Amino acid sequence: MRSAARGEAQPSEAQHAELRAERLQKLIANAGLSSRRAAEELILAGRVTVNGRVAELGARADLAADDVRVDGKRLRAEARDYWLLNKPAGVITTLSDPHSGDRRTVHDLMPAAARSARLFPVGRLDVGSEGLVLMTNDGELAHALLHPSRGVDKEYRVRVRGQLEARTIERLRSGIELDDGPMRPAHVSPAQYDSARDESELVLILREGRKREIRRAMDALGHRVVQLVRERMGPLVLARLPLGEARRLGPREVSELIAFARAREQASARGTRSPREANAPAREEPPGPPRSH
Repeated sequence: MRSAARGEAQPSEAQHAELRAERLQKLIANAGLSSRRAAEELILAGRVTVNGRVAELGARADLAADDVRVDGKRLRAEARDYWLLNKPAGVITTLSDPHSGDRRTVHDLMPAAARSARLFPVGRLDVGSEGLVLMTNDGELAHALLHPSRGVDKEYRVRVRGQLEARTIERLRSGIELDDGPMRPAHVSPAQYDSARDESELVLILREGRKREIRRAMDALGHRVVQLVRERMGPLVLARLPLGEARRLGPREVSELIAFARAREQASARGTRSPREANAPAREEPPGPPRSH
């Protein structure tokens, strides 16, 4: 673009605002209010306004220049925050208990420094399972990590009752038929058997996230799950984070996570798979000091 000194007009403030504008569903998701798909439903239901007018699907806005409201509440840009939580068994992966109201949630485990932000868990981990949960207010990142087309690796360490024979492992590798379709792990490790406890341990890597999928598959094979721990999601690794503790991701971890999500999104758009190392764990940062609950 030529400079104004050479006689060409520069973009006006309105044109700058138009260049900064983003789709409403993206703004709503980034604010942590909902997923992009749910945001589209809010728009279609007439619950979103821009500068006092009911918005239509496909509309764009700039939070710095436009008054965007959802159910009458103004949408404001907020700093992105990213936390890694090691969820214990018995804790539900929601912000509040939808049933009895007295069960502990992942929100209850977060330090005071994180509770003021509108953090939500990325994906679910059933109440009986343990391990890695990403807590963030970055809806766009959450969408990129959870969408089935992204094929993000989720690694689980599983202990089951009884001895897993080689033919059982092969059945698991080839795919176990469940009532909502087959489960086909991306990786199944050999099982290690502990005769004293009559338990077997193995590692599974999945690229999908259906409800209680691993437990249902192991039940179908006749082996009840004793312990299920998620140890990795994409480049994030649980490492030495104590059970029930949370820590904020460091700048390098955040950069690598965002770069990973973008790479997966681009690979999905091309209809290709990103290089194998795209799902490899990031280098671990030293854990910070213990944080109180």
